[in-house]
Amino acid sequence: MSISKRKRSLKIMSWLATASVLALLIVFFIIIKRNEKQYDPGEPINGVTVELYKPVPKNHPEVEFKDVTKIAGIDFTHFSGKRTEQLPEDMGSGAAWIDYDQDGNEDLVIINQSGPLTMTADEIKKSAAHCELYHNNGNGTFTNVTEASGLNFHGCGMGVAIGDIDNDGFPDVFITAFGTNIFYHNNGNGTFSDQTKKTGLGGLKGFWAGASLADYDRDGFLDLYVCGYVKYKRLNNQVITQRENNAEPAGINPLSFPSQRNLLYHNNKNGTFTEVAISAGVADPAGKSLSASWCDFNNDGWPDLYVANDVSDNVMYINKGDGTFNDVSHLAHVADYRGAMGLGVGDWDNDGDMDLFVTHWLAEENGFYINKLNSKEKAPNKMQSLQFEDEAEKYGLGQVSLDDVAWGTSFFDYDNDTRLDLFVVNGSTNQQERDPQYLVPMKNRLFWNEGQEKGFAEVSSVSGEALAYENVGRGAAFGDFDNDGDMDLFIVNNCGKAVLLRNEGGNKNNWLEIKLEGTKSNRSAIGARIKIVSGSVSQIREVNNQSSYLSQNSLTQHFGLAKYNKIDTLEIRWPSGLIQSFQNISINKRILITEGINNIKYLETHPN
Repeated sequence: MSISKRKRSLKIMSWLATASVLALLIVFFIIIKRNEKQYDPGEPINGVTVELYKPVPKNHPEVEFKDVTKIAGIDFTHFSGKRTEQLPEDMGSGAAWIDYDQDGNEDLVIINQSGPLTMTADEIKKSAAHCELYHNNGNGTFTNVTEASGLNFHGCGMGVAIGDIDNDGFPDVFITAFGTNIFYHNNGNGTFSDQTKKTGLGGLKGFWAGASLADYDRDGFLDLYVCGYVKYKRLNNQVITQRENNAEPAGINPLSFPSQRNLLYHNNKNGTFTEVAISAGVADPAGKSLSASWCDFNNDGWPDLYVANDVSDNVMYINKGDGTFNDVSHLAHVADYRGAMGLGVGDWDNDGDMDLFVTHWLAEENGFYINKLNSKEKAPNKMQSLQFEDEAEKYGLGQVSLDDVAWGTSFFDYDNDTRLDLFVVNGSTNQQERDPQYLVPMKNRLFWNEGQEKGFAEVSSVSGEALAYENVGRGAAFGDFDNDGDMDLFIVNNCGKAVLLRNEGGNKNNWLEIKLEGTKSNRSAIGARIKIVSGSVSQIREVNNQSSYLSQNSLTQHFGLAKYNKIDTLEIRWPSGLIQSFQNISINKRILITEGINNIKYLETHPN
């Protein structure tokens, strides 16, 4: 055999040997993968989830959230009939606290979906599922006054916003829907009238989600921002599509549809509104928007806007003070492309600037954006002066949420220790394998703020039996419905019963609750910022800066005071620009402060 032939033979033998080894490795890998245990959501994994697990602190608050829905007289069921695997059916709905009769007690508006989108107009009208209004009787119970009030919207209701749009002293109700939005004017006598057409707040058909009120131009009248989700139409062929690692029918996957732009309604101060989103620069045509929060993020006195978008970039708009806004989303590091649903806004570390909490879809972790405005690190120029950093993992809010589909949320000081805690409502959009008619339920989560050094600890397991339940949660509204000095919450469950959770034990620590009434500013005082100082602790709140998900919290602002026995200083910066200061305020009180009047009015309390 010639040398050249011998070389060729050796090369062939070498190639065959290499191929054989590779084939063996591939077979070995396939066998290993087949025998490898598949990960199930919630399952602990050594070296990953087990290492990151944070136990319940031994000094956790002795506070229980108790399900008092039945004894309070609330009987609300979301949706009627069987879902038909269409996106709008699975996304709603929300709720809001509203003192509609101004008697000092928080009443409750609950939004509903009449049933599957296949219903006829007559079936929708006759459906038992519709929006409801519950009157707070002032003794821990509620009365359903829906029919008498006229606030009984039938349709595919989504979100709600509460505020006095004409400054007549009574809060009005705006409801978003899949279809056409609706506006109910408060007549001041316990009834509401549909003034959608008169105000110009209806007429545009679409898939509308969260709504939020603010006086963005500070003219004394409330304006309205409305989130558009997607341009939805029913798909005749329900093919299975992928979202992340999950397969689902295309009709319930937001990636199957183009985005719907957002709306900004400017209040014309005569009972009508003009839609100006495009000219103001806040239409966000590329975003699939679900929630939006107005808040003065850069502390310049003007309300800015943050929009949570599903499977598209979130957006932060900075108010220029001339009726237009700058998009600083990427400069501020908050243009996060994840499945964002709900928003919580608050000063979690009491450093004088507002931070952001964003709930996300499965396997994406919730986001926790720390505002660096008052940090020692200063940005080089004005446009970059507003900077955020997502530190969810560092402070215990990231990995713990990997198996959650999270929706309604809010910062609130549930144990009155001066630090803002967090509650997150969970519920999947994935269908149950054994019965696709139903969605997968999940547990909600309560996070206790241990302080800036330790961050948040999940304490759901030690905070009442009601937090052990699984639900398909969506909207959540926070407020002190029994006026006892601690924060309660209401949860809307998709295709299920709504739940009222009463805080028991939070008022063992001291507290103060403040209701504001604007005169030159809008009557609801939305956008007013309150700062209180007790000893070495300074806290701020901004009226109506948290949108949760499709919901709205009470407009009364709650402060936990731990063991401090007085408020040294209370300062209010009204939307009009007026600043009022008060000193040596008594604690464990509910107070009313009217813009421009230096007398404090004390309201009724019901300490338990």
